[in-house]
Amino acid sequence: MSSPPPSSWLQPVTLTSGRVTLEPLAHGHAAELAEAVKDGELWRLWYTAIPTPEGIAAEIDRRLRLQAAGSMLPFTVVDSGDGSGSGRAVGMTTYMNVDAANRRVEIGSTWYARGTQRSDLNTRCKRLLLGHAFDTLGCIAVEFRTHFFNRQSRAAIERLGAKLDGILRSHQVAPNGTLRDTVVYSIIASEWPTVKAHLEFQLSRVR
Repeated sequence: MSSPPPSSWLQPVTLTSGRVTLEPLAHGHAAELAEAVKDGELWRLWYTAIPTPEGIAAEIDRRLRLQAAGSMLPFTVVDSGDGSGSGRAVGMTTYMNVDAANRRVEIGSTWYARGTQRSDLNTRCKRLLLGHAFDTLGCIAVEFRTHFFNRQSRAAIERLGAKLDGILRSHQVAPNGTLRDTVVYSIIASEWPTVKAHLEFQLSRVR
């Protein structure tokens, strides 16, 4: 398969599954996202980089600049609760570190309001993003990265069926001056049918 042009491979798209809709990130989501990030005061988690309520507009600007540069495709996570297709913005997620020539993306820069974190919302989001990556974009691999100390994120990634590639030690300097060890996981194309069956089984058990 020939490599797609970077400018045309990854385009904004709306993805929906049950209660969850992933909409292209836009400034119109800013007010609801600022309220969502207050649920759990998520920016206080030292091992993540989540914006404050006052920083949401700047974070939207940052992500949209990366989208314009072809290295990110950002989404707003909208939760309807009842599956009606309308609802409120409760978080953000992205395809990032886009490598069109090698048909690889990372799913990351994700956060959800605390009140949604014990629901099926993350599973639905990941099923949508993985499905689009493998079934529509023809990705050969999808990566996930997280801080070594972000145990909740690591457990969630492992529950998806991603496999550990390794740990990049002293990979980045965090805003608080500490050194981040980055844990890298991936799902490759040959594994996607099994991972998809696993995610759909999980979602079939949600009541």
